[in-house]
Order: sequence, then C-alpha cells, then structure tokens
Amino acid sequence: MNIFKEKMLKLSVAVTMLSMVGTSSDALASDGTAVSQNVVTSISTIPQIINAFSYIAGLALGVLGILKIKDHVENPSNAPLKDGAIRLLAGGALLSLPMLFDVMINTFGASTTAVGQGTLSNITYTP
Repeated sequence: MNIFKEKMLKLSVAVTMLSMVGTSSDALASDGTAVSQNVVTSISTIPQIINAFSYIAGLALGVLGILKIKDHVENPSNAPLKDGAIRLLAGGALLSLPMLFDVMINTFGASTTAVGQGTLSNITYTP
C-alpha cells in the first residue's frame, strides 16, 4: 500500500509541475515582449556607464601619475620616472576613450549622422 501512495504522490507532483510549466509558458508568451523591452532598455545605458567609468579612472590615473612624478623629483632613487609616465599615459588613454567610442559609432553607421549610400539621378545616355 505504501508503494501505491508513493506512486500517486509522484504522479500528482508531475501533473502539478506540468500544469505550472504550461501556465508559465503562456504568461511568458504574453509578457515576452515586455521582458525583451526591459532588457533592451537596461542595456542601452551601458555606454554611458563605460564613459563615466572611463572619465573617473582616467582622472584618477592622471592625478596618481602626477603624484608619482612628484615622488621621483623628491627622491629619484626610490621612485622611477617610468611609473609616473605610465600612469599619465593610461589616464590620457582612458580620458580619450569616450571620444573614440563616438568616432567608431559614427564611422560604422550606428547613428543617423553616418555616411549613407549615394543615389544617382538624372543620368542620360546618348549613343
């Protein structure tokens, strides 16, 4: 009798799970466009986050580079000049990264300001 109860319990669990899957797939089908729109909306802010991080990190590396060069001036044997120069170069590269992103976006045509395909009009051919 215990085996029969266990099998009935498993069967009822299976039926319940199948009914849950059926209703959740119907709900997902009706809300699928809303979910995808939310994902697209959330992803659209990533370039601004990268730009902000780039500006902040570039500024921080620039300040640290200046401080390292100051340390080199005060004590050249303990602080090599290359450490400050590397930080300054990395900070400059990060500060220019947002501009490079804009150039790449405009070059590859992700905005309306990109160069489009030309059209020909008023062409006549006389043999």
